[in-house]
Order: sequence, then C-alpha cells, then structure tokens
Amino acid sequence: MAHFIDRRLNGKNKSTVNRQRFIRRYKKQIKEAVSDAINNRSVTDSTSGESISIPQRDISEPSFHQGKGGNKKQVHPGNDQFATGDKIERPKGGQADGSGQGEASDSGEGQDEFVFSISKDEYLDLLFEDLELPNLQENQLDKLVQMKTHRAGFCSEGMPSNIDIVRSLQGSLARRVAMSAGKKRRLAELEAQLKILIHEQHSDKAAVALLQKEISLLKQQIKAVPFIDNYDLRFRNYEKRPHPTSKAVMFCIMDVSGSMDQATKDMAKRFYILLYQFLTRSYKDIEVVYIRHHTQATEVDEQTFFYSQETGGTIVSSALKLMDKIIKERYNADEWNIYAAQASDGDNWADDTPHCGQILRNSLLGAVRYFAYIEITTRAHQSLWREYLNITQTHSNFAIQHIQSVEDIYPIFRELFKKGRQQEGAA
Repeated sequence: MAHFIDRRLNGKNKSTVNRQRFIRRYKKQIKEAVSDAINNRSVTDSTSGESISIPQRDISEPSFHQGKGGNKKQVHPGNDQFATGDKIERPKGGQADGSGQGEASDSGEGQDEFVFSISKDEYLDLLFEDLELPNLQENQLDKLVQMKTHRAGFCSEGMPSNIDIVRSLQGSLARRVAMSAGKKRRLAELEAQLKILIHEQHSDKAAVALLQKEISLLKQQIKAVPFIDNYDLRFRNYEKRPHPTSKAVMFCIMDVSGSMDQATKDMAKRFYILLYQFLTRSYKDIEVVYIRHHTQATEVDEQTFFYSQETGGTIVSSALKLMDKIIKERYNADEWNIYAAQASDGDNWADDTPHCGQILRNSLLGAVRYFAYIEITTRAHQSLWREYLNITQTHSNFAIQHIQSVEDIYPIFRELFKKGRQQEGAA
C-alpha cells in the first residue's frame, strides 16, 4: 500500500475550514462521544474543551493499493542478510516482531481509536445543539448586556442642563487672561510713558496725543474681550459603558435520605452538569447553590452535596423553604436569573406533599425562570409526582421528567430544553 502525504504549508486559517468539515462529516460520532464525556466532569467545569475518541472504523478513508502484478524478485542495495531466492516469514498478528495479539486489519494497520480535541465552544455547541432556555422571550432583556451611564470628564458641547458653571468660568478667565494680558502690559507701559511726558516742562504735544490715541485703542481692545464665550462653555460629559447583567444562580436540590443510594446521586450529578453547562451559554456569571435535605435541609458544598452519607426520612418542603429564604436574602429576582433543578427518588412524607405545592405556587415559581424536577426511580410514582404534575398544568416555567437509568439523562435533558417546548405547553 502506498501512502501520499501532503506536506504543503497551510495558508492562514486554512486548517479551520478543514476542521469544521471534519466535525460536520463525523458529527454523529462526535456528539455521541461528547454526551458520554460529561460523566467525568465537575458541575462547574466549563472552562475547557474535551478530548474525544472516535473508533477507527468510523473514519476509514479510501486507500490506494498496488495492483496484482505477479511474482517479483528483487534484492535492494545494501542488503547483507538475504540472497535471491530466500523466503521471509510473514509477521504474525500485524506486528513486525510477530508478537502481537488480535486479528490483522485489511490495511495492515492497527484499529486504534482516533483522538480528536475540541474547544470549549465546540463542545457546548455539539452538546446543546437545537436546545434553548424556556421563558426566554419574557426575560430577554435580563440576559443582554445593558448599558450604564458613567461620568466621563467634560466636553465643549452638550445640553444646557449639563453645563458646569465653575469649569466654564475657569475657561472664561483663562481665555480673557490669554487674550488681554499682553495688551494690559503694553497699556501699563504706555500710561507710564504718558505720565512722564505730561510732567515734563517742554513735552511734545504730538507724542502725547499719539500715546493717548494708542492707549485709547488698547482700552477698547481690552474692553472688547467678551466676559464669556461659547468657547469657554464646558458641559458634564456622560458615556454609556457595558454593564453585565447576565448573571444567574442555579439551585441544585437533592434528597439525600436513606432511600437515595450513590448510583442515584451520580445520575443526578450528570443532570446538574448538563444544566450548568447549558446555562453558561446564556449567562456570564453563574453561582451554584447546593441544598441537600432529608427531614431537614442544609446548604453545603459540592463534595458534601454528592458524597456525604445520610439516613432518615424525607421532608421535601424543608428544601423549598430554604431555597425561598436564600433567594430573599441573597438573590433579588429583579437582578438575578434564577434556575432550579430538584432530584429525588419520589419519596416524601404524605402530609408534606401539599405543602410543597403551596410553596412552589405562592413563592418560588414567581421568582424563578425555570424549575425542573427529575424523579430518578424505577418504582411507581407517588404523591409528590402527582402534586407536581398538577402544577405543570398551570405554570409554564415548571417541568417534571422521569429518569430510570443513566441512558435516560441526556434524552430527558433535551426534552426539558428543546426549542419550542414552552409554546407546546401553552397550546
């Protein structure tokens, strides 16, 4: 087999075009690898891209082979081991030393996977293609970079209401000094000369008259300098600077009672990772609040949230109350875009379920952009699911989904945030 290697230097950004062509051609394989790669990430890890592997069989290219031309006998120059007619044993297993394992390929090469690195933006584009944040039209202005007015010195033009009197008078004084200082010095000299001539006994009347005329002219010129001119006016200048308002807070709520095993928590973690990565595409600053609960709710860090062991019963309303308290204390709904995701296996104290519905309807759903509840269980739905199902009928920013296995996480996430979902719910 012959290999052709193009060693010509690429022009500027030429490789970018080839890279995008490669991504489009193998988009299906890359998206599958990207969706699998989220398992190894932290919830807030969105600063890097990803190295993904594509099976060699999926990217095989046509190759050139020498045609069958019969038996050939040839001894290359410099050979000191073989003579014409000697037979060389074929290597086994596709390895030069015959020690390899496995089957040989049809091209004489191994079947190693192709490792392809994608940037952060490419990673997120592939992961969240065709998805959108619901309730976007109502809050679109909150997600844009707004402009804030700041003082920016002074300018010579502006509105009369912005005139700065002190600066204008300072400019007037400086201009009058600059325009009349020389004339005033000359005037003082001429007046001194005139005084001397007048006190002389035999003064030259023509010289006196000439000095008086020049003095009069200078006084007229000095008097003609205006007290204030348009050139002197100074106005307070204001300019608009970008003021980022695209800040969001993401509440992660999870049941950590005895019925929630580590496998269930890991599935919840993958969902939270997807949600955080998705929000980074729309918001510049994102804070994450972790709330774990059994019969009582506490705010914890990420490590404790996912891996600390707890036992006991379940009272979901304790977490919702704590979330409502944190919002009122730290996250004003007029300034923050609030999102929440609650993960549970569906267990809850029966008398507490109606209380959860009241908190959501009366407090939380009026403050959040979107609230997603995922129930991770293989059992039948209980009272909490039925209560939440009723809420979805009246609130478009509340959604529930059921996850049974790891394979359901990404499809369920896409279902929660697919484009047009809000319009479908409204219909």
